[in-house]
Amino acid sequence: MAGSDRSTDRGTVTRLHNSRADEAVTVLCDAFREYPVMRYVIGPAGDEYDSRLGTLVSFFAAARILRKEPVLAVEEAGQVAAVAILTSPGDREAPAELAELREKVWQELGSAARQRYETLGRIWQQFTVPEPHYHLNMIGVLRSHAGRGLARRLLDAVHELSRSEPGSSGVSLTTEDPSNVALYEYFGYEIVGHAKVSDGFETWAFFRRDAENQGVN
Repeated sequence: MAGSDRSTDRGTVTRLHNSRADEAVTVLCDAFREYPVMRYVIGPAGDEYDSRLGTLVSFFAAARILRKEPVLAVEEAGQVAAVAILTSPGDREAPAELAELREKVWQELGSAARQRYETLGRIWQQFTVPEPHYHLNMIGVLRSHAGRGLARRLLDAVHELSRSEPGSSGVSLTTEDPSNVALYEYFGYEIVGHAKVSDGFETWAFFRRDAENQGVN
């Protein structure tokens, strides 16, 4: 989670139409600009960092959109201010366009960035929850809109989405920001894995089981 808070909720959560994917990417790039995963995967990039960040975040968003996965958003005054992208329970066949896009992305970002990302993927794979569930890939709020409860609003919507899905047992996520660990525990998540990726860079995996957390919002 980036740009998170615990203040009073505002805004209505809606499912963002695919035609507005660029707006979701804008929010996530702003929210995750200094996030450890992005800095780790992209590596030293100098003046090209923002461009490479846009490429990486666009790929993450496209991976969900091309599979027709949920992209949730909160708008304020007609502006998308907060976004969550999710993986739904069950396997979905990856379309050919995604494989093509993946290769294009790594050609641009380079083999070293790809190796770092795949290292992260292998670590995360160790903590995979075996039961069908939603996975919260990214949740972010524009830094200009931090402190308005938008992240809380999105999380509540994600939890409700899982509860309303008969094939889902809960919600999983990972964070690489130590300050988020207590925050996710506050929202009813339990740590299911923890690993050191490199010096000063760790990852935590969480799971929030629906049946055990009906009273947690």
